[in-house]
Amino acid sequence: MQRRIFVGMVAVMLVLAGSLLLGMGTLFAADKLPAGKEEGVKGPKAILKTKFGDMEIVFFPDKAPKHVENFITLAKSGFFNGTIFHRVIPGFMIQGGDPNTKDPNKPETYGQGGPSHRLKAEFNDIPHRRGILSMARTNDPNSAGSQFFIVVKDSTFLDGQYTVFGEVVKGMDVADKIVNLPRNTRDLPTERAEMTIVVVE
Repeated sequence: MQRRIFVGMVAVMLVLAGSLLLGMGTLFAADKLPAGKEEGVKGPKAILKTKFGDMEIVFFPDKAPKHVENFITLAKSGFFNGTIFHRVIPGFMIQGGDPNTKDPNKPETYGQGGPSHRLKAEFNDIPHRRGILSMARTNDPNSAGSQFFIVVKDSTFLDGQYTVFGEVVKGMDVADKIVNLPRNTRDLPTERAEMTIVVVE
């Protein structure tokens, strides 16, 4: 899935937001407490494991029930295992969840894959602050499938356009490592950042 002195800033923000769109071969204050950390969050969690470390994710089923259900179902089936973070943009986000990325020999297809189904948008009032887990999509708001992104720096210009459905509550240092990996002109890391996702009930 692929929008910062005024006119100049707005232009860059539009480019960044647009780069999240799934049609992408192309898809602030970090000291603020992320949305779900103020109160204990009940329900299933997910552990996203990488060779750089683990990230613990909590979900917001009251805000985006279908997206949470979809992510958990896919994770339990092993759908995400062996996929990579195929787009990293320092100061913005890391994106993954494309099954095409399991094949290291077809990078030209990265960013184009997903499950056969699509989700209806569940836009909500949780801002895209550092640590937020949100869904990538095409120009169609109702086109999310499996590709997701984790915000590494507050990006509230995305609010109301992408569905927030979870948050990293532990391990954002791992996301920071991944977002700073060397990358090519398509923002694809030159080192594979594979993941395994385990759901903890």
